[in-house]
Amino acid sequence: MKRSTIVAALALAVAVAAVAMISRETPRAPTTARAENPAQRLARGEYLARAGDCMACHTATGGEPYAGGVAIPTPFGTFYAPNITPDPQTGIGTWTAEDFWRALHEGKSKDGVLLYPAFPYTNYTKVTRSDADDLFVYLQSIKPVPQPRRQHELEFPYNERKLLIAWRALYFKPGEYVRDPAQSDAWNRGAYLVRGLGHCDACHATRNLLGAVPGNNETVGGLIPVQNWYAPSLTSNRETGLGDWEVEEVVDLLKTGVSARGAVFGPMAIVVYHSSQYLTPDDLAAMATYLKSQAQHDEPEAPVQIKVPSAQAEVLYGQGRKIYEKRCVDCHQRHGEGVPRIYPPLVNNEAILMPYPINAIRIVVNGGFPPSTHGNPRPYGMPPFGQDLSDNEIAAVVSYVRQSWGNHAAPVSPAEVSSARGIAVD
Repeated sequence: MKRSTIVAALALAVAVAAVAMISRETPRAPTTARAENPAQRLARGEYLARAGDCMACHTATGGEPYAGGVAIPTPFGTFYAPNITPDPQTGIGTWTAEDFWRALHEGKSKDGVLLYPAFPYTNYTKVTRSDADDLFVYLQSIKPVPQPRRQHELEFPYNERKLLIAWRALYFKPGEYVRDPAQSDAWNRGAYLVRGLGHCDACHATRNLLGAVPGNNETVGGLIPVQNWYAPSLTSNRETGLGDWEVEEVVDLLKTGVSARGAVFGPMAIVVYHSSQYLTPDDLAAMATYLKSQAQHDEPEAPVQIKVPSAQAEVLYGQGRKIYEKRCVDCHQRHGEGVPRIYPPLVNNEAILMPYPINAIRIVVNGGFPPSTHGNPRPYGMPPFGQDLSDNEIAAVVSYVRQSWGNHAAPVSPAEVSSARGIAVD
């Protein structure tokens, strides 16, 4: 869609949207008296900050915790996360619990300015008032850092905040999570965490041309490259196979970063490191219960890829077998079975077999480690081979892995490796 078409469509919708948005606003939940003592609320707020992975966006590499400055690149420009420490000049030191609740629940700043949905208030609106208040208590307790917020770098029309009125009318409905009485307590807790504070669909959902997740966010899933990695659908058995995982296996992966099924790398390793390893086993089991219930059998459409001619695929396979036997077999074993919780299996590993192969390519090129967690403090890693292998050799070994030992994924083109090699390491 052309930019002029987007502008015209949004401009046309603004007038009607303003009325619609007002009618959708829900009454603000009042602050209620709390039985817990301040120490309990502080501890709970810290736990909720972990559950929401607030650190990931609001703490720059090498920077002070929660002082902001993290760049968030999008198709619409680059957003910069704000300072949420209690500094009175540059942070949220002058905010009240009501101001904070309005930001989470309504997507509005202290002064009433509409917030861009790069801040996932479409998810945070589901957070309960009591959880929002405890989270605010924690954020007000951390070290104040005087760090001015950096202005977003957005081009027209995306720098026009008033157009958010139309976007919100189309894609945002404020309201706390409503429990489903037909489901178990664990399912409801999992849905609250996945769809609300955990904002899993920020990465694992398909977005339209306006950056919105269509529908009512009842399920989590999608096919999008995120941070130059591929974020698989969480509801697709072809993408992640979560419907076939045991709850304990999902919990193990989120708690330690590794399981008998595989390991996390890239952006998900950061999520485990900062967030999910700190969650209770009950909360992780609840999330797994909810996600498993969303497993789909009608699979999403596969992404468009470079098709490798059959003759080239045959040559790549033979070359890849030799490279695998020389460089990979010691860790991943002769038949790709790996070593449980040390070297991930390559047989029936959905992370390797996804239609979009960029994650497998990037791991071979750049190497990587699962996160260091309390349950796995010294993870085994994958060395980089980008300096030793050509694009053709990397395509060959990835193609071999994707087509051996019963694996049946499409071969990889050297052109795909060349494209992935040009991407900076996160």
